[in-house]
Amino acid sequence: MEQAFRDILTGDAAVAALATGGVNWGAHPQGQPLPAVVLFLVSGAGGHTLDGPNRLFEGRVQIDCYAQDYGTAKRLSRAVIAALDGHAGGVFQRIFWASSRDLRDATYSEAAERPFRMSLDFLVTANV
Repeated sequence: MEQAFRDILTGDAAVAALATGGVNWGAHPQGQPLPAVVLFLVSGAGGHTLDGPNRLFEGRVQIDCYAQDYGTAKRLSRAVIAALDGHAGGVFQRIFWASSRDLRDATYSEAAERPFRMSLDFLVTANV
């Protein structure tokens, strides 16, 4: 599921044009440029019916869009939403945009160095 999810974003022309620093799971590689996209599996489990497991994964993926300025981070987040919201196909039965937050990354010591972050949550149902 993780590779297929990433492939949607890297294969989208608008996301690829804006996320010049890449799309990665778990962390943005140190020293790589921004803007970039970082993906996190927040929660997930196999689906069930009354008859037992149904071979579906149901979960929440958080996507953080980083950039040095607010406008670029916002444009990147909008491109990610356009690429994913309502997506169905391949292993995915559905991907829905659930929420978003505008943040400023607090991991940098100097306020001027802190990138802007748009954090998005998506609900995912996929065949496993």
